[in-house]
Amino acid sequence: MFSEVLHFLINIIFSLFGIALIVRAWIYAIRLHPFNPYSQAVLRTTNWLVNPIRTVIGPGKRIDWPSLVACWLTALVFLLLSVLALSGQLPPVQSVLPILLTALLTMLKWTFNLILWITLIQAILSWVNPLAPVMPVLQTLTAPLLDPIRRILPNLGGLDLSPLVLLVLAQVAMMVLQQFTFSLFGV
Repeated sequence: MFSEVLHFLINIIFSLFGIALIVRAWIYAIRLHPFNPYSQAVLRTTNWLVNPIRTVIGPGKRIDWPSLVACWLTALVFLLLSVLALSGQLPPVQSVLPILLTALLTMLKWTFNLILWITLIQAILSWVNPLAPVMPVLQTLTAPLLDPIRRILPNLGGLDLSPLVLLVLAQVAMMVLQQFTFSLFGV
């Protein structure tokens, strides 16, 4: 019972922090203004890990490599702590390569989970409170994902089905990644 509670807490803490690192990389990629209060919250939350990595690995033109490396390290520690909490021991040395790959897949799961939630929150807010202060940020974050879908879907007038399509695609991707991760490492 205690190990399950501990694993639950580890999952929540590391998932939220990993998602914050993905948001940081996403903010960098779309060039969201760094003085935006939401950007500031993400930057302040993640600076302690990203800034030391930034001294070794520089960011690219559109990709914030230090944030992604920090996210991968977070996923790696999450997996190791999860195995330790559930089994009481660290995984064997021969499983190092699967663990490294599983950390990458965990990052992808967090990314698709983030896409799902941001899209869902934006869709709900567009019905309930389209003038909410967070809406411009959500629209800026989701526009690169929704615009290609909008170009493919037929124009239905005032009905935009692109968020629904993105939600379905993100959910399917998470299901595939979950199955692949479980078959690879059992997590």
